[in-house]
Amino acid sequence: MVTTKNNDLSRDCFLRVEGLSKKYGNVMALRDVGLEIPARGIVGLIGDNGAGKSTLLKCLSGTIAPDGGRIEIGGRSFAGLTPRESLSCGIAAVYQDLALVDELDAASNIFLGMEPLRLGFILDRGRMYREAVAVLDSLGIALPSVRVDAGRLSGGQRQAIAIARAVVRGSRSGGRGLILFDEPTAAMGVRESAAILGILSGLRERGYGLLCISHNIPQIFDLADRICVMRAGEVVWMGDKAATSVERVLSLLSGVRADV
Repeated sequence: MVTTKNNDLSRDCFLRVEGLSKKYGNVMALRDVGLEIPARGIVGLIGDNGAGKSTLLKCLSGTIAPDGGRIEIGGRSFAGLTPRESLSCGIAAVYQDLALVDELDAASNIFLGMEPLRLGFILDRGRMYREAVAVLDSLGIALPSVRVDAGRLSGGQRQAIAIARAVVRGSRSGGRGLILFDEPTAAMGVRESAAILGILSGLRERGYGLLCISHNIPQIFDLADRICVMRAGEVVWMGDKAATSVERVLSLLSGVRADV
């Protein structure tokens, strides 16, 4: 359900969450969560397993519905988002499993569900390949070919395809939007991680907002502009990276409310 509010978000804020809650059986996955995500820049979302990070991302992407609270985007207030509403608001997500089809080539994965058509129903394969090359070039992503099956690519290349797909989906809403990432460099080596982090930094420079979950705290401190710390379903601290430190965040994760 969506309602329109008069007190629109500030120009610098893309999304605001107020009092968001989600319960699985007797487990409170989200407990009265409140936060703001800027229209531009990178927010690093940090927390131990079970802190509620992935549940929060799924509420924002419309994959699951919260039990309570509001999500405000562009002057509209939602009790919960559907996947279609999330996309229409400019939100795209890249999850750990990437949701790629190994038997399809890179271009087909980038445009999965958004394939360019001729006459309204015929797949325009030539256009799809051209546009896939263009979006990859714009992101600085190098692949052997957009015709290579996803199953034959490395972990970093597969992540890059998923990022390109998120950019295409977000662009369909007409703006830069917000991209959600769940552990974007998980299980990658140093070289591939650096390449992915470079792509994320490039998205920031192009005016995107990013919300990135990571267990690699030093890495997310190098990448992010703002830090959000979750513990036991709650946001225990959020602010500019310069206002805290790795050591203080570790204290918060352990349950010590350090002066951050």
